[in-house]
Amino acid sequence: MLTTITRTGKNLAGLRRTLGEYRYKVFIDQLGWQLPTTDGMEQDQFDQDDTLYVIGVEERGAVVACARLLPTNHPYLLSEVFPFLMEPAVPPRSDRIWELSRFSVSRVGESDRAIIDVEKATRTMLAAAVVAAEEQGAERLITVSPLGIERLLSRMGVHAHRAGQPQRVFGRPIFACWIEIDEQTKRSLLLAQDPLHLTMG
Repeated sequence: MLTTITRTGKNLAGLRRTLGEYRYKVFIDQLGWQLPTTDGMEQDQFDQDDTLYVIGVEERGAVVACARLLPTNHPYLLSEVFPFLMEPAVPPRSDRIWELSRFSVSRVGESDRAIIDVEKATRTMLAAAVVAAEEQGAERLITVSPLGIERLLSRMGVHAHRAGQPQRVFGRPIFACWIEIDEQTKRSLLLAQDPLHLTMG
């Protein structure tokens, strides 16, 4: 069973190191991304006190999933690092549009012993991210994702579409993707039938 925890950066407390180490193992050790690190943790300039995080924890307390949410009326990953993914359009800047980044559902380290249904956990995490963003006034999400995410979102029935053409970065195809926070997305994530109620600190 996966439990989602939603916190702002200033209220991560003891989860800050656990989350940073989890992200290091996923994005650097497993995926080989070239990202900033601090003392064995993956974190960058967008990890701030007001950044919103959704963390997935399995029954024994191991972190097995994460997501990061940033309002686009402040600097965010797409606008500052990957603006070319939206050409000829420009990255959005609106408190009604939030960026979803650092999304992962993966068992690492000690959590290798955790038994989770990855597809179900992915749906649970995306649903929690949608709820958290909508509670902040978001109407759409924008992401920078590997191309394979497009197929996953389509299979799940999420209302998602390209914000630009895929491009190769460090040899891997990535693209900017819109995720609409609408009835189609909510139905696909089972939010219409079973809404999530999250507590944020």
